[in-house]
Amino acid sequence: MATTKAQAPPEASRRWAALFFIGLGQLMIILDATVVNIALPSLQRDLGISDGDRQWIITAYTLAFGSLLLLGGRIADYTGRKRTFLIALLGFAGASALGGAASNFEMLLTARALQGAFGALLGPSALSLLTVTFTQPKDRAKAFGIWGAITAAGGAIGLLAGGALTDYLDWRWCLYVNIPIALIAAIGGYAMLAESRRAGKARFDIPGVLLVTSGLVAIVYATSQAESEGWGSMTVIGLLAAGAVLLAAFTFVESRVPQPLLPLRVIADRNRGGAYLAVGLAVIGMFGAFLFMTYHMQVVMGFSPIKTGAAFLPMTAAVLLSAGGLTTRLLPKLPPRVLIVPGMLIASSGMLWMLTLETGTTYAGGVLVAQLLLGFGAGLIMPAALNCATLGVDQDDSGIASASFNTAQQIGSSIGTALLNTIATSATMDYLASHGASPAIAKQAVVEGFATASAWAAGIIMVGALLVAALMNAPRLKQQPVTEQDTESAEPLLAHP
Repeated sequence: MATTKAQAPPEASRRWAALFFIGLGQLMIILDATVVNIALPSLQRDLGISDGDRQWIITAYTLAFGSLLLLGGRIADYTGRKRTFLIALLGFAGASALGGAASNFEMLLTARALQGAFGALLGPSALSLLTVTFTQPKDRAKAFGIWGAITAAGGAIGLLAGGALTDYLDWRWCLYVNIPIALIAAIGGYAMLAESRRAGKARFDIPGVLLVTSGLVAIVYATSQAESEGWGSMTVIGLLAAGAVLLAAFTFVESRVPQPLLPLRVIADRNRGGAYLAVGLAVIGMFGAFLFMTYHMQVVMGFSPIKTGAAFLPMTAAVLLSAGGLTTRLLPKLPPRVLIVPGMLIASSGMLWMLTLETGTTYAGGVLVAQLLLGFGAGLIMPAALNCATLGVDQDDSGIASASFNTAQQIGSSIGTALLNTIATSATMDYLASHGASPAIAKQAVVEGFATASAWAAGIIMVGALLVAALMNAPRLKQQPVTEQDTESAEPLLAHP
């Protein structure tokens, strides 16, 4: 597609309308990471899935998503970000329809893997479209504040939606709900967005694709197996070692090939690297919190699925208040780490609050406080990290920079869920072994397991805060006009197709 010379920035109303439709695509991805969780017991009974196989309903999605993200980012850069965005939306809708109509385990598993594959195209293309659309620092801060709120709050919204759909309709609607969202985002994106892509013939780094995909699959698969096999099993250790070797080989190959899948300059920058690290480690704690709070409210407190979902609304409100009301105003005035580091410390304190929970602790005095701290912290972390992760990157690399961010988020959530769940399960079993078995003791054992894992999560996030404080040194954003270099490689960013 031919390129054009610099043109006047598009009117603000069209930029913000475009953000709405791009944001719908991102919301759908985040929703699908949690919306199926609450429906899992219902669909397991309906399709006759064994306890040993049920984890694959979640893992099939995360395996495909996490391992194909970098390739998805490069496809978006070379073949067109708008085109990739629209194809991914329609593919995601089709996979969701297949999953909703599933009559057996194999059909549902295939649909979930396809959702993950199309999500790996959708995530990088959506974020790269946002990156090339909002280039002025003031508007960029607002846009990334909204985006960060969607990213951080989407998980809690997914839990609420999953509970409501499962209680009032059927578990299948947890998949069918994606269809109208995808169609609205596709129609709006087609009307509002214009194409932008990297100049030159598309050349894909096949050795890099194979190495990074195999490495990430090995690591994500290892973490999923750790729940049943244990972290000390030879299978898990072997997979983790193989994943590390493959990723090391990938790094070596990327430093040698002329057109790498992941240019090392993208992640070698200390500020972008710090942003990826912040998100990966923060998400470990956040997704661990979703898991623990969900089970605590349903198993220990006796909440129904819909009541559990509604109980997450204060976390969503805290994220929106923090990201939209505070971070967007402070981001243009402060260095990113001044927001990210306190955000991680606040989120860590939310995990530490989980240590105070007992079987008789009320919602207001227990889970609610942890939610508010986690939500407020996430609202500080996500917009600042998103902005920093894509700031200053060459427009040709915006897709791969976006994919790297999504990869950090997806791998962090996969590893965090498996790691913390394994820690919680082990602590629960140890408590039962030393205290005997009765209904009251069983509930207390669950609480003890969550407390132990929450302490680990808090420690991981605190270590992340220290690393980010040491790595990131970016100053506050400065107001700069969009230059010809910013726009000459793309068509007007918002125009009719």
